[in-house]
This record gives sequence, C-alpha cells and structure tokens, in this order.
Amino acid sequence: MKLITILKKLSVACMFATNIINASNTNTIDNIHFLIPGGIGGGWDSTARSVGEVLLKAKLANSVSFENMSGYGGGKALSYLIETLKKQNNTMMINSTPIVIKSLQNYFPQSFRDLTLIASIIADYQVLAVREDSSLKSWNDIVIKFKKNPRKLKIGGGSSRGSLDHIVSAQIFKAAGYDPKLVKYISYDAGGKAFNALISGEIDVLSTGLGEVLEKYRLGKVKIIAVTSLEPIKGIEDIPTFKSLGVDMSFANWRGFFAAPGMSEKQVDKFANILKEMYDTTQWKEVRKKNGWSDLYQPKKEFRQFLEEQEKSISSLMKELGFL
Repeated sequence: MKLITILKKLSVACMFATNIINASNTNTIDNIHFLIPGGIGGGWDSTARSVGEVLLKAKLANSVSFENMSGYGGGKALSYLIETLKKQNNTMMINSTPIVIKSLQNYFPQSFRDLTLIASIIADYQVLAVREDSSLKSWNDIVIKFKKNPRKLKIGGGSSRGSLDHIVSAQIFKAAGYDPKLVKYISYDAGGKAFNALISGEIDVLSTGLGEVLEKYRLGKVKIIAVTSLEPIKGIEDIPTFKSLGVDMSFANWRGFFAAPGMSEKQVDKFANILKEMYDTTQWKEVRKKNGWSDLYQPKKEFRQFLEEQEKSISSLMKELGFL
C-alpha cells in the first residue's frame, strides 16, 4: 500500500511538472498595450480591439489594454510613442497606409522608418459603393457618367483631399485610362458622414474601405461596385474585382503594428510570433470573415520592403495629382 501511495504521489508530481514545462513553452505574452492613433469606432480602433480580444480569448495574452490618442492624422500618437519610448516596452501601435501618405505630405516629420516595425496583419481593400437604389448599377454606368462630364460625378470619402480615399479613387480612374485629376472628390471628416452623404444623395459614389461598408452591403443598404483586391474575396465572391472588370489595378490598405524605436529583437519577435499564431485561431477567422479582411502577415524586413514599395507608388500618383 505504501508503495502504491508513493507511486501515486510521484505520478501527480510528474504531471504537475509536465504542466509547468508546457506552460513555459507557450507563446503567451503577459501584457500588451495597444496605442490607437484615432478615436473609438474607426478602422484603427476596430482592428486593434479585435486583435486584442482574440489574443485574450485564445490565451495568447494574459491581459490587454487600449489607449486612443487622436490628433494630427495619427501624428500625436506617433510622436508620443517615440518621446516616451523607455516606458513603452509592451506597447504596439496600430497604423495603416495613411502613415505613408501623411509623411510624404510632411503632415508630421516622422515616418515608418522612425519606428520599430513588428508586422502587417490585414489588408482592408478599398471599394467604390453606391446606394442600392442608385441609377449607377455598374462600373460601366459610372464610366459613362464620368465621360459625359467628370464634374457631374461626385465621389466622396471619409478623409481629406489627397488622402487615402481620394488617392485610391483617382488611381482606379487612371488605371481605366482617364485623367485622375478630373475626379471630383468631396471630403468628409469621418467615414460615417461620408456614408450619410451617399444615402442622402449628396454624393453619387463612396470611396471607402470594404470593412466600412460590408455590413451595410449585407443589409442591402448599398451596392458595392467593385473591390481593389486582385482576386475575389472568400465569402463575398459576388463582389467583382476591378481587375475582373478590365481595370488593371489593385490596392491594399494594410493595417499593422509598430513599436517604439530601440525595442529589442527578442521582444519584436515575440510580438510578431504571437500575431502569426493568432491566424490559426477560430476566433480570428470569425473576426476576419465578419469584416471582410484578408490576412497579410509580413514581419519586420518583409513589412519594410512592402512599405518602401508602397511609398514609391503612392508618391508617384500624388505628384501626378499635384499633392507633392
């Protein structure tokens, strides 16, 4: 009996030791603080909070926190991250294509080169959308109206002239063989206001991110003319790509994470690996499907190369449009 009791105790001890070893081998991060350069409800906010919630549910992070810091088109949060770098070892800042555009415009003095790159995570492709009851039923209808009188076709977006929504809509018309400078773009200071302008008839076409209107599309409130992805997006294959309509262009508004300058390679790799591991979770797959996002995992060097190439193409178009 004593021998059996001793063996049982040894078995329990071995199991306990095994659990400790397994726990130490997990890729869990103790705490992640998400710095969000815009207000609650925007694209940066929804992406960062979705990632944080998935990491928690999947037990890839023990705790997460969020900090919204609006101002100067993302420049306020960017400056803050750099100025307080010594206390930002657990911080990841979300950003996207506007960091490239704004730095080209000297809207703020920094660029992605002043930060530590962790990884891009998603592509939120752009779309042109119209009201469900619009007389513009197709890309061909839009082209016909534009050719008759470009100034009569009012295209709106939730960002200023020379920003993402404007540049992408101009790029679409350029790829279709038309002068991008003739695109009449009306700016609104938020995506919600731009959408309301579409519904009210103030504008004819909305230039925006797929994730911003996908749910409205599913509810039958808008018709998406086409999306800027190269291939149809899984789950919404009924939405054509511009390429399938004969417009040879694509554009991915990436979203990704950055850290303060000087972060250790070990910490960067830990963040990047956690984000990669997140892709395999059912929670992330549900979030991605709901928002129409596409996975775009590019860690460190790949991410930098991607940003440098995007900077060149955007710079070229902005010069043609007279914004640089």
